[in-house]
Parts: sequence; structure tokens; C-alpha cells
Amino acid sequence: MIEARYLRVLRAVAQSGSFSAAARELGCTQPAVSQQIKALEQAVGVPVVVRSGRTTRLTEAGEALHRHAAGILAGLTAAEEEVAAMAGLRAGRVRLVAFPSGSSSLVPHAVAEVRAAHPGVRVSLVEAEPPEAAAMLRAGDVEIALAFRYPSPSGARLGPAGDDWSDLVVRSLLDDRLVGLVPAGHPLAAAGRVGPVNVAELADEHWIAGCPQCRSHLVDLCESAGFTPLIEFATDDYPAVVGLVAAGLGVAVLPLLALEAVRLAGVAVLPLGPEACREVVALTLPDLVNVPAVDVTLGRLSRAALRISALRDTGASLGLPHTGA
Repeated sequence: MIEARYLRVLRAVAQSGSFSAAARELGCTQPAVSQQIKALEQAVGVPVVVRSGRTTRLTEAGEALHRHAAGILAGLTAAEEEVAAMAGLRAGRVRLVAFPSGSSSLVPHAVAEVRAAHPGVRVSLVEAEPPEAAAMLRAGDVEIALAFRYPSPSGARLGPAGDDWSDLVVRSLLDDRLVGLVPAGHPLAAAGRVGPVNVAELADEHWIAGCPQCRSHLVDLCESAGFTPLIEFATDDYPAVVGLVAAGLGVAVLPLLALEAVRLAGVAVLPLGPEACREVVALTLPDLVNVPAVDVTLGRLSRAALRISALRDTGASLGLPHTGA
């Protein structure tokens, strides 16, 4: 194995013409230079320097190594400088994948803060639902996956469709409350009504469902309330869900994040009881946690989640009552 320190010593010997001059240039002792040259010769298996009296010259093998040394050492220096820039957050790249409602609510604030604090760090974004996002993370296509999961009937918090996330670092960001959506003129939206709406009160309604994972949870939620929902429409486009509800074509249950960036004209948003939530998380790989650009992006995602939670806790989000949760 040819080590970079051997090449640095060889280059100093070639340029200075002697071991003693090379030692002065490198700030070490002459015996140390001699030891490094011997170690290099042992590594390559042939002599690289010939000493004759006070003169020193390179052998043919030494000349070959010297020719390559400049490029190798320059490349190492460039690599060291680039890594140092990443460690100091003067450079770096984070590829992020997020589900749609997360990319419209959590991601903008987080990425804006990363860019403002560390202009050299580049954050890119693609969208995917949690099962695909976790697969992209494991495949090395992204460094951070924003995902969500619903509690299983057993209470365990596995990934979607039972995906085991034990090989991933899971950072919980917030509990995203589910709310009911009904047309603005619906009896349950009547002025003066106090308290949450039980899902069982919507048993006779037509339903609009979301993505497959959300649809599965909706069925579980309704069946736990004693009925099976009649699902007539299914779309993972949240503005479309709101539009269908506003047109009187059915009711829906959506997480609050899905409504953060959607116009709610023509619909009423109702708190549900008992309260139901999905957990929003940031996923990464254990080896990536300590990468500075990944670490700072995870931190900004946590801050964005805290900001949203604070608004909800004061009742400022969508005008829903404060729950104390």
C-alpha cells in the first residue's frame, strides 16, 4: 500500500536533492525521511532512491512515482478541502423525499432556513408516499425521507404496510391530527355545535378516501366505530378531496397537514372524537446521521414541525379549537 505521506517525502527528496534538505523542508529529522523512503520501497518492492555520497537521485521506479505524485497529492488536497467545506457546512448536498402534504408544509420552512444559514448546502426535493420513500432511502437515492405512519391495531408503530423501520433512524416530528370534512351546509356543521364529532355520526354518508395507506386507516377507523364506510371516490390529491366534499358528493377524514395549503371554501372542518392522529417522521440511515448537512436539515425539519405544533396548540391552525394536546 502506497501511503500519501510516502509520496510527500519522495517528492521533497526529488525536489531538494538530499535527505537532509528534504527533512528541513518537511520540518522533520533526516532519520524520519530515511524511514519513510524505506517504507515506500518495502511497499512497492523495488528501490526508489539511490544515494551516492552527498548526492541523491531517483531510480526509474522512483521517477515513475514522482511523476504521479503531483497529481495524487493535488487530488488528495482537493478532497481534503472539499470534505472540510462539508464539515463546516460551506458545502454539501441533501436529497430529500417527502409525501405531498409534508412537502407543502414542513419542507418549505425547513429548506428556507437551511439555505439562509448555510448557502453552500444544496437541498433537493422529490415527492413519494412513505413506502416508496423508505425504499429510496435504503437504495441510496436520498439522504432523508419524510414519512408518516398510523398506529396499528396492536398499538405498535411500524412503517406503512408493516414495514420494519428498525434499520433506520426514525426522528418523530409531530402528531398530525385527523379532522372531518363535510359540506358547509351539513347538519354537523351547524353554528353553535360544541364538541368533537364522533366518526359514527357519519356512518350513513358517502365517503371520499385518500392514498392507499390513508384509505386503509380510514376503514380501520370507521370499523372501530361500528360501520364500514361507503367509499365512492378515492384520490390522493387533497384539493380534489376538498372540491368533492364542497360539491356535496361525500365526506372525508384528512390529516391537518393536508389542509395547510388548501383553500377550504365550501367545506366545514370538524374536530373528531376520540382524537386520531398519524405520526409524521423523518427517516435517515444510521451512517448519515452525523453528516453535517443531513444533521442540520433534520434539525430544521424539527423546528418547522414545532412551529406548526405551536400554532395548533394555540388554536390558530384552521380555526380549530385548542385541544391541549
